[in-house]
Amino acid sequence: MATNEKNILNRLYFVAGCMFIFAVAVLFKLCSIQFIDGDKYRSLAEKRTIKSVTIPANRGNVYDSEGSLLATSVPKYDIRFDAVTPSSKTFEKYLKPLCDSLHVFTGKPSSYYQNILRKARANRNRYHLIARNIGYSDYIRLRNFPLLSLGAFKGGLIVEQKTKREHPMGGMAERTIGYERIDDQGNVTRPGIDGAFGVKYLRGTDGKRLKQNIGKGQWKPIADYNQVEPKDGYDVYTTINVNIQDIAHHALLKQLEYYEAEHGCVIVMEVETGEIKAISNLGRTKSGGYYEKLNYAVGESHEPGSTFKTMALMAALEDKVVDTATVVDTGKGWKRFYGRTIYDSHHGGFGKISVARALEVSSNIGLATLIDEGYSKNPEKFINRIKDWHLDQPLGIPIKGEGLPMIPEPGHAKWSRNALPSMSYGYNLRLTPLQTLTFYNAIANDGVMVKPRFIYSVKELDKPIETFDKEVINEKICSTETLKEIQAILENVVKHGTGKSLYNPYFSMAGKTGTAQTEYWMADWKENKRYVSSFAGYFPAVNPKYSCIVVIHKPSTKKGIYGADVSGPVFKRIAQKIFTDTPIIDEVNTLQVADESVDKEFDGFYETAQTYKTIMPTVVGLPVMDAVALLENLGLEVEMEGLGRVKSQSIPKGQKIKKNQKVVLKIS
Repeated sequence: MATNEKNILNRLYFVAGCMFIFAVAVLFKLCSIQFIDGDKYRSLAEKRTIKSVTIPANRGNVYDSEGSLLATSVPKYDIRFDAVTPSSKTFEKYLKPLCDSLHVFTGKPSSYYQNILRKARANRNRYHLIARNIGYSDYIRLRNFPLLSLGAFKGGLIVEQKTKREHPMGGMAERTIGYERIDDQGNVTRPGIDGAFGVKYLRGTDGKRLKQNIGKGQWKPIADYNQVEPKDGYDVYTTINVNIQDIAHHALLKQLEYYEAEHGCVIVMEVETGEIKAISNLGRTKSGGYYEKLNYAVGESHEPGSTFKTMALMAALEDKVVDTATVVDTGKGWKRFYGRTIYDSHHGGFGKISVARALEVSSNIGLATLIDEGYSKNPEKFINRIKDWHLDQPLGIPIKGEGLPMIPEPGHAKWSRNALPSMSYGYNLRLTPLQTLTFYNAIANDGVMVKPRFIYSVKELDKPIETFDKEVINEKICSTETLKEIQAILENVVKHGTGKSLYNPYFSMAGKTGTAQTEYWMADWKENKRYVSSFAGYFPAVNPKYSCIVVIHKPSTKKGIYGADVSGPVFKRIAQKIFTDTPIIDEVNTLQVADESVDKEFDGFYETAQTYKTIMPTVVGLPVMDAVALLENLGLEVEMEGLGRVKSQSIPKGQKIKKNQKVVLKIS
């Protein structure tokens, strides 16, 4: 019996000891949590219930050269309601006035809002949505509604702000201006000016705000103010001119639609400064419409075709391989070069013509012959001349995605005996439209090659942060003699060369047409021929103000393929409308300007005005304003149809006229 009692007692001691040890362990753990690991666990608990949320800063605005808004960040707001926060007394007092205000705001019945807000309070909903994606004025209006005006702690107001990038010009130049896009990997990418200058200038500094977990994956702002206020980005002022951009965009769009082309681009550059005044990139959608799909002007490197003939001839002239009077035999329109036949577009060929005329009529055979004969024994000489003009290098513009030029040389995979003849008329090499235009702009700029420029200033409100000046790539691309010869030839291309359909005696232009086969290596090319039509040049031909390039890919072969027909009219339309709609003379230095043609025209106008008093004179050929002045002084009522010079008049010359008689002038 005593033994059993002793065993029981030992077991009790053992259990008591274990309980004591367990109590000590619990006490130790409590002390450890409290004094040693307390900060760790408190931090972990806080992370699960409270977090710091980034508030994106508003990106800076993007303006055109005249201060018109091209891109801006517009704040948008979501308004939510914490149905638990307001006291019962406050909730009942302000519920109906709040619902009445919401009724006025949305048009939905006040009873509808009373039902859903009472249901939200009954369900202890702390994140009920009231309004989504509203603008700033509506946000101010809503937060002043009854109950919500009491704020976050008394009224249950929850405000969540986000920003949306908007382009007031719509789709025009959208790719160049830039926008936010998320790629397949979830990364945010920003093309165009927004991407080039976003990090340094436009982005700004993000703010911070504390939010509390209220369950079900929902996070509610702890207060209605920010822990760290975001700082908006700087504003960027671009070189784009909205008027010229509008002209270029619609001129390109009209031509793409007519020719049912796959895509195209146009760039307008200010000759002296290199400022890009307009850039439009339009690609066809599946439905047949066009939008800014890709930045073809900057990123698409392709065989330029005949627009490169200008560079080839300039190299030959500068290296004294030929002069403009050198005669080249183009035969009957075809010629064999190292086992391959080259053709001219003109049926029957041009026969023997000067080198200058070869460029004017865009003879493939003429350019291939003179370049092959001049450089075949030393092709490096030709390549080095091209390299001197930096045509083998990208321009290094800040906009992302610039296409890489490709100029092959001996040893390159693309090099063969036919390389030189092919390069002479724009094949077997690659350039982007912007790279090609930069060279033509240098011709217009008396040999000074300037780097294309997209922005000229960065500001914080009206305070200048940084300015960007003209950057010269090459001080003089060639001799003055070569330059003058090329300028004359490019003017003649429009007067009586491949671009003669564009010629206007009252408005001078200079440039080069281009028509290149594309995807000619594809098996179906013979059945489905594809071309790239282009025109590069400048205007006016004397003292040029702007240079321009138009490139249109894969126009319908049923409607036309040649640069003069497809791209040239876009160039002409842009040039004429710029000088019709956009004043380019800021001041007049003197009113005493001697001009023989103007004086002669005025003398003729004065003689007509003095001779005819009661009979109808002829005003055909007169500028429209002179004609109107003369006829109105005779008491006639003048009606015009068009602008320019008078083409015809409704009252014939010599007919007796009456006061207030109506005359209709048709203008050319």
